[in-house]
Amino acid sequence: MLASLDIAIIAIYAIALFGIAQWVSREEVGHAKNAKDFFLAGGKLPWWAIGASLIAANISAEQIIGMSGSGYAIGLAIASYEWLAAITLIVVGKFLLPIFLKHQIYTMPQFLEQRFDRRVRVLMATFWMAVYIFVNLTAVLWLGALAANTVGGIDLNVALFGLGAFALAYSLYGGLRAVALTDIIQVVLLIAGGLIIVVILLDKLSQGEGLLTGMSMIMDAAPEKFDMILSKDSPHYMSLPGLSVILGGMWVMHFSYWGFNQYIIQRALAAKSLKEAQKGILFAAGLKVILPIIVVLPGIALFVLNSNLESPDQAYPTAMTLLPAGLKGLAFAALLAAIVSSLASMVNSVSTLFVVDIYPSLKRAAKPEQAVGLGRAVSVIAMVIAMLSAQPLLGKFEQAFQFIQEFTGFFTPGIVVIFVLGIFWRKTNATGALIAAVSSVVLSLLFKVFLPELPFIDRVGAVFVLSGLLAIVASALEGKDQHNAIVLGEMNFVTSRSFNVAAIGITLIIASFYVIWW
Repeated sequence: MLASLDIAIIAIYAIALFGIAQWVSREEVGHAKNAKDFFLAGGKLPWWAIGASLIAANISAEQIIGMSGSGYAIGLAIASYEWLAAITLIVVGKFLLPIFLKHQIYTMPQFLEQRFDRRVRVLMATFWMAVYIFVNLTAVLWLGALAANTVGGIDLNVALFGLGAFALAYSLYGGLRAVALTDIIQVVLLIAGGLIIVVILLDKLSQGEGLLTGMSMIMDAAPEKFDMILSKDSPHYMSLPGLSVILGGMWVMHFSYWGFNQYIIQRALAAKSLKEAQKGILFAAGLKVILPIIVVLPGIALFVLNSNLESPDQAYPTAMTLLPAGLKGLAFAALLAAIVSSLASMVNSVSTLFVVDIYPSLKRAAKPEQAVGLGRAVSVIAMVIAMLSAQPLLGKFEQAFQFIQEFTGFFTPGIVVIFVLGIFWRKTNATGALIAAVSSVVLSLLFKVFLPELPFIDRVGAVFVLSGLLAIVASALEGKDQHNAIVLGEMNFVTSRSFNVAAIGITLIIASFYVIWW
């Protein structure tokens, strides 16, 4: 249970976050908030806000609780989702951002219409909205409520609705600006809270002998938890199938998430400039290197302390109960920071997709003075739907993180095919893009039904190749360059010396982790 000191710390955090969000959202006298202000923070985000917001949007309940649960069940191998993401971010910053920012888009479906046609735009916008509401929002709400119930004894329904309501309250007025400019606070709190939990757990294991002793004890007690590449005889091979993790389908999932996902890339689209966006991407990649300490190591440590939890996803909340008063409140506030930031980011992206991509197809484009109000209304509706859906959809799953990855894996191969071929092959047409989207789902279902023994990461890789071939064949039948194709020769892919040096450094550090813990 939370002590009075813990409750006071959490209350101070909530009040401060709300106040700062409203302060940074204010407009100059005589300027009414418009669509670009609400959806893209006025196109004025600095690099530190972009980088922090990328991490805050990504690291939420399903990451902290879900990945700690997978750390408890599987081990350090689950950190591939973090470390390979850092390399993906570098590639996105160097080769994809120049293209997206040159097209001056609000949304990724908007880019797809410029490259293909309106059918592709509406299809992908509808898909992303459905995933954000019924997968991402529900997962964050449910796992956040689970943590609040475990640590603070708060009723699950009360916690679930409270988290959603607070996320709306602090972000609804300012939109993306309120979220992004407060995310540096969220990230600092997230890292501080996570490190506190790691320190306490390691100290408890070593019985006061120090952090290095605690770490050594974990590695001696559970060496199997430090295998980065799982062998076929591992009970978790289906989740992380050996070398396929670093050579196959996980890259498809990473590029879909970090390169072509509205919820994530929207921060970079709101940058002051391309250089500022690239610095922000690099900042996020650097943070990704250290995040497994915060989101995976606690699960492994708790496995050594207590290997009899009813569910792996109870690992992080259980670790929080071991903290003394005051520190427990700080750690809980850090978890809340991650949760509400992700919730606010998601509903803002849902509203952006609806107002910019869907609404014009239903009626006509919203007038500038209507867009912000419509966006706020959509945010509220999306959050309410997710609140009502969270427990029915996720209440029965033991490892929510793995569920999310496998579910989204039905769609990600087609998404990556559409963008990669659309950007790098001038003959790719709208028919090929639509076939890639549909075949991704159909082929994934066929693999799931008729080859259930195939690990889902391998399935993602196989479906990516097959969907890509179908899209290539469909486009080749027309056999001509598309008039709206991307002219790569007009793009500037040159990055600064500091970007290149940092990118090489991050890549070498991550490669060394795989060498050490092979």
